[in-house]
Amino acid sequence: MSEVTVNTEWLSDCSGCHIAIVDLHEKILNLLQAIKIQRCPVLTDIKDYPHASVGLVSGAIRNEHDRHAAQAMRDSCDIVLAWGSCAVFGGPAGAGNIHTPAEIAAAVYLDNKTTIPSPPPSREVSPLESVVSPLDTVIEVDLYLPGCPPHPLFVFEALSALVEGRQPEVSRRSVCAKCKRRMEKSEVAAVRSNSDGIPDAEQCFLSQGYSCMGSVTIDRCLAPCPSNGVPCTGCAGATMQILTEPNRDIRTEIADRMSRLTRIGREDIIASLERSAKSHYSYTMATAMIGNKPTFHIKKWIEDEQADFEAGREL
Repeated sequence: MSEVTVNTEWLSDCSGCHIAIVDLHEKILNLLQAIKIQRCPVLTDIKDYPHASVGLVSGAIRNEHDRHAAQAMRDSCDIVLAWGSCAVFGGPAGAGNIHTPAEIAAAVYLDNKTTIPSPPPSREVSPLESVVSPLDTVIEVDLYLPGCPPHPLFVFEALSALVEGRQPEVSRRSVCAKCKRRMEKSEVAAVRSNSDGIPDAEQCFLSQGYSCMGSVTIDRCLAPCPSNGVPCTGCAGATMQILTEPNRDIRTEIADRMSRLTRIGREDIIASLERSAKSHYSYTMATAMIGNKPTFHIKKWIEDEQADFEAGREL
């Protein structure tokens, strides 16, 4: 078998996907026997893009630097993998699509209570583009590995498959498939926030009135959050059912399930999810599969929430 060469690139993200390689622990030794990492921003200071068999690109497209780097990876790599939820869906930075670059700059540099007001950098950093974009809006992508970051099990499988010249084994199951909590009917009558009490350790969060996204999130994590008492926040992105069917939506799917498991009305659950829509869509709103859905009206939900807030303040 010929040596597999690997380039990696880090666009607009937190570097967590690169650190996930280290989380392979002793398995990384097996990989390093079969691959040669030529370019990796967190390990080396190499500026150019040597030819490589495989390119791993993490992060979303946020400015001209990201576009240039993404194209350089596509030109230099035979296979390009969108690595992590930011590259696949746009990630948390996608929340920026609700605001203009000027509003974001003002919030970060001028109106931020934790920093001294100062003008945004104009030379050292490329200016923000008008929208955040997933990787495949700029270059052709061969494989997708969502997750924030993807669990080492899925990272190892993806890299092993590329080394062996086969298609990676992937599952379309939701996070619920790995969650051991009991999904059962309860007498809960109101939606709860994460700060409302201590959830039962064995009962499904939806049965308790907590907004857990495990049922609408693809499993690329093995359910560590719900297994340790934290409702799923959807970091691996929506299930294929949500992404590919125009009228299926995160909030309505969760509301359908929670309303059947509790005494809470479906419309009350939907309204609660709309009030915190930035959180529930935070990893996927930049992808057209969510952002262009006829059911996705996040700007209206935010305006409605602001109007309710202002009305309450006047009272």
